[in-house]
Amino acid sequence: MPAADRGVRSGVQSLIKFIGVSVLAGALAAGLAIPFAGFAGLGTQEVAQSVQSLPRELDTEPLAVRSRILAADGSLIATLFEQNRVPVALAQISPIMRKALVAIEDSRFYQHGALDAKGTLRAMLRNQSEGVVEQGGSSITQQYVKLSLVEKAKTAEERQRATAVTYERKLAELRYAIAVEGEFSKDQILERYLNLVNFGDGAYGVQAAAQHYFRTTAKNLTLPQAALLAGLVKNPTGYDPTNDLPRAKARRDVVIRRMLELSIISPGQANAALKTPVIDLARVQKVPNGCASSRYPFYCDYVVSKLLDNPALGRTAKERDHYLKTGGLTVRTSLDPRLQASAQASIRQHSKPTDTAVAAITIVEPGSGLVKAMVQSKPYGNGKNQTAYNYNVEKSYPGGYGGFQNGSTMKAFTIAAAIQQGLPLNYRINSPAQIDLSMKKFRTCKGFTRDRDYRPQNSTRSGNLTLIEAARYSTNTYFLQLSQRTGLCAPATIAADLGMYNAQTLEPLDQVVSFTLGVGYVTPLMLSNAYATFAARGKYCRPVLVTSLRDKAGKPIETPGIDCKQAIAPGVADGVNRVLSAVMEPGGTGGRLNFGNWDLAGKTGTIQDNLAVWYAGYAPNLAAAAVVADANLPYTNLMYGHTLDGEDISDPTGSGTAGPLWQTAMQSALKGLPVRRFVPPTAKVIGGNQDDRPPGNGRRPDDEADNRGPN
Repeated sequence: MPAADRGVRSGVQSLIKFIGVSVLAGALAAGLAIPFAGFAGLGTQEVAQSVQSLPRELDTEPLAVRSRILAADGSLIATLFEQNRVPVALAQISPIMRKALVAIEDSRFYQHGALDAKGTLRAMLRNQSEGVVEQGGSSITQQYVKLSLVEKAKTAEERQRATAVTYERKLAELRYAIAVEGEFSKDQILERYLNLVNFGDGAYGVQAAAQHYFRTTAKNLTLPQAALLAGLVKNPTGYDPTNDLPRAKARRDVVIRRMLELSIISPGQANAALKTPVIDLARVQKVPNGCASSRYPFYCDYVVSKLLDNPALGRTAKERDHYLKTGGLTVRTSLDPRLQASAQASIRQHSKPTDTAVAAITIVEPGSGLVKAMVQSKPYGNGKNQTAYNYNVEKSYPGGYGGFQNGSTMKAFTIAAAIQQGLPLNYRINSPAQIDLSMKKFRTCKGFTRDRDYRPQNSTRSGNLTLIEAARYSTNTYFLQLSQRTGLCAPATIAADLGMYNAQTLEPLDQVVSFTLGVGYVTPLMLSNAYATFAARGKYCRPVLVTSLRDKAGKPIETPGIDCKQAIAPGVADGVNRVLSAVMEPGGTGGRLNFGNWDLAGKTGTIQDNLAVWYAGYAPNLAAAAVVADANLPYTNLMYGHTLDGEDISDPTGSGTAGPLWQTAMQSALKGLPVRRFVPPTAKVIGGNQDDRPPGNGRRPDDEADNRGPN
């Protein structure tokens, strides 16, 4: 007997034997007929036991659904997904789509059980003659089982088992299919399948596919559109119209003709559908994935970093990342698109991406900690004049830059400490142009410290000044002497209570002699939120980016919300507001930045060697901090070789360089908000009726420079 004939005869014998075994195992009672020649060498008892020992229920994973990050007004910031999928109910899928899929994949789906015995036998006989394990014949239920097992696989080994071309895998799938048919109706199985299957080009599920290829919904799919999608499931890559349009058309037409053959559509409908163009490639709608595609990529990245710290999303960062990209979460954030646009417009007006210096602005709402805007001059990316670093935030995640030294903006915390200790706003200190502090001890929280070679200077007004006058002119020698009297522990504690820390090490700020002139590295987010505490009369609120978090069913997931405390007494904050308001009055270092009828307060900051310049300020409604700095190691003086807005920075100052960024952003951001006033400090805090206006015979300072010398 020829070898080919012996092979066919052996295959038929295997089929007869296994059908007999299947009957013994009770498989045919469930509509199961299995084409496996691989069991020909086993005894009847062994095969029967193999069938009965298989799992009886299919434990499926939840569908991977894309998550959305939204702005405060509900507009989309970003979509995150491993698979672009939007599940819909069967009623939301057009009948023609359902019919097209059934026609081409399993035309007897509603007539047979877990498996189409006729189709499987035909496929088995073909497989036997061709010497393969499986080729066609799988019902929609079997396909659903296979896809579910692949979806459930966590490791490469599990994925290999789920797709291995073996009789054991095929048998397991059939056993699972029986369980699925027993648990779900045909319509439920079809709905699950249509939401699970890959439709090519990154679209999973029929709703995402309809949106992607046709900019429509699954409910509104037409006959030719449905035929294209139904044809894709057999080979999502090979029949993808964005890869091979002629091949996609040929496959679509096969589906249409099959529907005509089954009398699902009329000849006229078929002819019209066949003449319809397959797809308009110009209208294919890619769904952006991740923060890099967002309008607000830096803010988005920072939000994601906070979500990955939330234990409610999983035990490990890997679990949280997976859930974030597959859980169908809705993340509502604090970002206000109007305020974001205001800040971004200021960046565009005062800087360019090609500048050697970088600029950044953060805006925060006092009394809530809601982070309303976060912008910077370098666009997001890895190309020339781009960066992946967020210059507004701490170094707590790979994209966090870690801040800059902030100069005299730290004087605000010394002011608060002095008022807290009962020193009035008219408290005078003789403040010479230069002072020798090399032998002076400064009290810290743990003892004392000194700087044996520290002789700082003023660059603005010197003399016998009050607290308000010294703040107005940013007189260094006044505040250094003031911090010696208050001790360093008090302002450092207040700064820490208002959320200030070293943004690079994430450790407390160092309590050194020059603390009041700037120490460590801080961020615009950190500083704007600390100053927002003064605007909120001493109520500190932890910065909030995520305001609500819900799963795909709309159920709330625990997330840190608005969290406020009274960090300093209202009367102390009122005093700080009065002092920092003087900075923005005529003659103050920030006087040129005042605008409108608003109550405004702020402070300039310039660090040693002009490596960074700051302006931080606030109204009762909003607080913001702006910085211009060199962000490339080794840091160099902004005066030498650095540009901002395409021009050389000849005289870097807090008010003249960073100040305009703050002013333009805040003037636009406050537009339309109610005008609110600071609460005046009490007479006790002021300290009497002493005139705190600037002396009339002094020069008008443009800004301070903290010529501190080495620390």
